[in-house]
Amino acid sequence: MEDRLMVVVGYDGAELLDIACVTTSLTLANRLGAHPAYAVDVATPGNHAIACDSGLTLQGQRSLERTRGPLNTLIVSGGVGHETAAGDPRIVGHVRRLARESRRIASVCTGATVLAAAGLLNGKRATTHWWYAEQLASSYPDVTVDPAPIYIRDGSVSTAAGVTSALDLTLAFIEEDHGGELARDVARGLVTYLQRPGNQAQMSMFTATPAPTNSLVGRVVNHIASDLTGDLTTTALAAEVGVSERHLTRLFIDHLGRTPGRYVRDARTEAAAHLLTSTSLPVAGVAAQCGFRTAETLRQAFVSRYGTPPSHYRATQSTQTT
Repeated sequence: MEDRLMVVVGYDGAELLDIACVTTSLTLANRLGAHPAYAVDVATPGNHAIACDSGLTLQGQRSLERTRGPLNTLIVSGGVGHETAAGDPRIVGHVRRLARESRRIASVCTGATVLAAAGLLNGKRATTHWWYAEQLASSYPDVTVDPAPIYIRDGSVSTAAGVTSALDLTLAFIEEDHGGELARDVARGLVTYLQRPGNQAQMSMFTATPAPTNSLVGRVVNHIASDLTGDLTTTALAAEVGVSERHLTRLFIDHLGRTPGRYVRDARTEAAAHLLTSTSLPVAGVAAQCGFRTAETLRQAFVSRYGTPPSHYRATQSTQTT
C-alpha cells in the first residue's frame, strides 16, 4: 500500500479547501480508475482532530508521529495556522523525516512555509499564495520565491499557490502516475477543466479588477472584458467613457501600469490562451474570437507575452483529447 500512499499533513488553522482539493481528487481517481490508484490519509499531530481556519473540525486518519514511509507523496496543507505549524519543532521534524521517505514532496498555499522551515526548499524555486510570497522570501532567503505561477515543480518538490491551485497540482500528479485519460475523467467529475499549466499566473487580469475608487478605469476594463472582438482602440474606449485619449492613457498607467492598448492586447492574449487549451478551434478561429485581426497578429502577441507561439502552447498545455 505504501507505494500508493498519499499523506496530507493537517494542523490547527489549516485551510480545509487545501486538504479537500487533494483528497477529493485522489479519491475520485480511485473510483474512476480500473483499480484503486491511491491510499489517501490525512495525518495530524497525535491524530487529534484539527480546527480548520474556517471553524470546522476535521478528524485525521493517522498520527503524524507514527506515520512511516515509504510514501508516494507527502503534501503539507496551508492555512492561517502555517506560521505556528512552521514554528512547531514536532511538526517540522516529522515533515522533514517523512520527506526522506517520500517519492514526492508537495505543499499547498502557505504549506510552503512548513517545507521551508524543514529546509526542504533550500536552493529551490517555489511558490505560495501571492499574499504571503514576500513574507516567505524574507523569512527564508535560501528559497527562490516566485509568486506568479499557480504551481512549481522543482525536482521531487512541488509547491502550489493559493487554495484551489491544489486541484491543478493534484491533477498533474494523477496524470503523471496514471495517464492523461484518468486525469481528464477526474477533472470532468469535479466539473473543472484540465488543467491549468503550472506557469499560468495566479492572478488573472480578468479577476484583478481596479479598486472601486477607480470607477472610470473599472468601467473601461469591464467594457473590454465583455466584448474582446469590438472596437477597443484607445480612441473608442475614451469615447465610451467621455474622456480624452490622453486622460484615459494617464489613468490606465497610474492604476494598471500599462496603456489601454497594451491592456487590450494582454486581455485578448490571455483569452486566447484559455481557448487554445480548452477548445479545438483552429488558431485562426481563436484569433478571431479574441479580437485579433489575423493568426499572425495573435502569434506575435502570444510570443511577446508567453515566450512561445500559440501552436506550441496548445501542443504542450492542451486539455483536449485527440
